[in-house]
Amino acid sequence: MTKLEQIRAAESKLLLQTYERNPILFVTGEGVHLIDESGAKYLDLLSGIGVNALGYGHPAIERAVVNQSRALIHTSNLFYHEGQAELALRLTERTGMDRVFFSNTGTEAWEGALKLARAHAGVLRSEGKQIGTKFLALEQSFHGRTFGSMSTTYKAKYREPFAPGVPGVEFVRFNDVADLRAKFSHEVCAILVESIQGEGGIRPLSQEFMNEARNLADSTGALLIIDEIQAGMGRTGRWCGYQHYGIKPDITTLAKPLAGGIPLGAILCTEEAARAIHAGMHGTTFGGGPLACAVAIAVIDEIETEGLLQHVGEVGDYFQTQLRGLAKKHECIKDVRGKGLMLAAELDNADLAKQTVAEMLKRRIVINCTSDTVLRFLPPFILEKKHVDEAIKALDEILAEKAAVVGAADQAAGGNHRG
Repeated sequence: MTKLEQIRAAESKLLLQTYERNPILFVTGEGVHLIDESGAKYLDLLSGIGVNALGYGHPAIERAVVNQSRALIHTSNLFYHEGQAELALRLTERTGMDRVFFSNTGTEAWEGALKLARAHAGVLRSEGKQIGTKFLALEQSFHGRTFGSMSTTYKAKYREPFAPGVPGVEFVRFNDVADLRAKFSHEVCAILVESIQGEGGIRPLSQEFMNEARNLADSTGALLIIDEIQAGMGRTGRWCGYQHYGIKPDITTLAKPLAGGIPLGAILCTEEAARAIHAGMHGTTFGGGPLACAVAIAVIDEIETEGLLQHVGEVGDYFQTQLRGLAKKHECIKDVRGKGLMLAAELDNADLAKQTVAEMLKRRIVINCTSDTVLRFLPPFILEKKHVDEAIKALDEILAEKAAVVGAADQAAGGNHRG
């Protein structure tokens, strides 16, 4: 029995069966490549679902991990350490926000953002303002797996097995300004959006919708909360996706690439939102620990030192142009969209999308499929054009092969019918 077979057998007996894993055992990585137990290299265009912004084996991350682990890995938030204020300063300066709370994960950050919105509404009511506790979220949204995050996530498959969810959530049709206006009222304490929906299919919010969400929230004192867990930290070519819209949220959330693979999330907010929270109202055991903060500081510094925001924009534009070229050749590609290195090619059927992901993996290229028909690309920020060319060549070949198979089947069916 191989090592992979041993691990699969053990996991089948010992772990909750929540994942459909691919039968590959990765043991290390280098740059934009993952390496399996046999030494085979895979071009990773998913980066751990948007986490490994600097790829694998990056010296800046390795130095931060080694140095900080030799000094201090954990204390608790009962005491000070050197990393939190330094990291918070970097984040607030780059996002335009005022204050930060560190969590372990993105879903925890989103939970905290929801709590902060409800607490803020309570403060406003105590001051005599008319505001309720309702959340407006978007159709096709995804905000996480914990109860509040799940309850503000649209797709029924994420919510129904655990129903009932947190009450007071209503969903607005994606990019439908009229629907947003119709559903907004003084009962709403926050409007919840992703600047680019990730799990929902790499769908950018329109400028008109973002502007209206900001204006409506301002009209009552409700908060605009923007989930940047997947789109943030430079993935779109700016530190946060909302910066492409020229607006500022009241609360935003970060996670995924924040600490380069070490778990870390963050809530960032304005002073106005922050006044609703005082000592004892919220907390975390591990969030913002010395190790995670040290690595996050290293990640931010490396992104700036190496000019990776500009690089992401340039390589992302090239990648999107190449995908659009494929779309002209292959009718099965319905749409190409995204920003920076957060890109999608939507195919015309779910089976083809699933098969394409599998065929890419056979060619040692890692992508995934979301929303059934959408090929999602979230590569490391250090991706180069030569890697894009490699992926495009493989996609072109796969889609051509699939089209030939479908054409042959159609011809055979037509021939049988005529006979």
